[in-house]
Amino acid sequence: MNWEQPAAALAAAVTHPASRWRGPVAGIPRHRFVPRWWHRGPDGWTRHDGRADPEQWQAAAYADRSVITSVAGQHADLAEDDDHPTGRPTSSATLPSLVVRMFQHARLGDDDELLDVGTGSGYGAALAAYRLGERQVTSVDVDPYLVDAARERLAGICLSPRLETVDATGELPGTFDRIVATVAVRPIPASWLAALRTGGRLVTTLAGTSLIVTAEKQPDGGAKGVIEWDRAGFMHARHDAGDYPPGVGELLDAARDAVSDDVTISPYPVVDVANAWDLASMLDLAAPGIEHHYSEDGEHRVALMAHPDGSWARASGRGDRLPTVYQGGPRRLWALLDDVRGYWLHHGELPVRGSRVFIKPDGTTTLARGKWHVRLTPT
Repeated sequence: MNWEQPAAALAAAVTHPASRWRGPVAGIPRHRFVPRWWHRGPDGWTRHDGRADPEQWQAAAYADRSVITSVAGQHADLAEDDDHPTGRPTSSATLPSLVVRMFQHARLGDDDELLDVGTGSGYGAALAAYRLGERQVTSVDVDPYLVDAARERLAGICLSPRLETVDATGELPGTFDRIVATVAVRPIPASWLAALRTGGRLVTTLAGTSLIVTAEKQPDGGAKGVIEWDRAGFMHARHDAGDYPPGVGELLDAARDAVSDDVTISPYPVVDVANAWDLASMLDLAAPGIEHHYSEDGEHRVALMAHPDGSWARASGRGDRLPTVYQGGPRRLWALLDDVRGYWLHHGELPVRGSRVFIKPDGTTTLARGKWHVRLTPT
C-alpha cells in the first residue's frame, strides 16, 4: 500500500504545521496496526480484512476516526469472516486527533518518560515512541493478545517501546514523568499517583463521562489539576482480559413498553442524553452506570434510561412539547436528569467543565467549582 500520502494528509488534518505531532502522524503507517477490524451496520457487526480490499483498508486506516478491533472480547484478527459478535466494542485504534490531543494535554517534554495506559492497537504507543524515542515510552494493556500483537506490529516498523500486560488500575511497571490514559477510570487509581514522579502530570478521562482530568503530582503524594474544557470518551479500564461490563440492554428493551404507576409530565422536552455530553457527564456523576437510548419517528421522540439497580425511565413527546415520563425501580432516573437540567437553567451553565480537581494519595478524587463539589471515592 502507498500509505505515505494518506498519512501525510491525515497529519495535515489533525495537527497544525508547527506541531511536534505532525511528523509522528505522517510517519507512522496506521494501517499496519489495524489489518482487520469490525464495522457496525444495520445488521450488526461485520468483519473486514484489509488485505482483501486494500482501498477500503486505506480509507479506514487514514480517516480521523476510531477503528474497532475487538467486540465483546472477540478480536477481529482472530475471527472468521462469517462471525457476527454481539455486544460492545472492547478495543479500538482511537481516532488520531484524539490521541494527539491527549498527548498534548500531557505537555510532554523531550526528556519525559511516558506511561501510555491502554495499548490497544499500538498506534498511540507508536506515535509516542516516534516523538520521544522508544526508550522513553512504556505502554500497558490488560489484554495479552493486544500487547503481543502491538509488540509485533511496532517491531515491524522498527520501534520497540516497552510493552507490558498488566491491570493498569493495579501496580504499574516503573515510575514516570507523564501518564496518559486512553481508557477511562473512576476514581484515579492510587497506583497512578504512586508511579507518577513529583511534579509529573497525568491525563485521563473519568469513566462514564466525557471529562478529561489533567493533574500534577504534589509533594504530599496527591495531585491537583482541572477538568479540561476539551471532551473525550473512552472505554472503561478492565481488570482482566475477560472483564466485560454486562450492560442493561434487556432492561432498556423492557423500558420501551413497561407500565408504571409513576407517570409525570417533565418540565423539559425529550433530550438525547448520550449526545448531550455535558448533561450526560453531570448525570453520571450523580448516578453512575445509567445507559440511554433515543429515537425519533417524525415529530415523535422517545428517550429510555436504565440502570443496573433495576431503575428505568421512558420519556415520550412530540417535538418540543413537554413529554410524558414513566419511571420504575428503586430510583427515579428522569427526575435526576430534570434536576441537572434545572441546575443548568438556574445557574446558566453546568459546573463540572473547568472545575478544579483534588486527588488524594489513595485516589479519592474531588471535583469543585464555586459552591458545587462532588467526591469520587475508591470502592
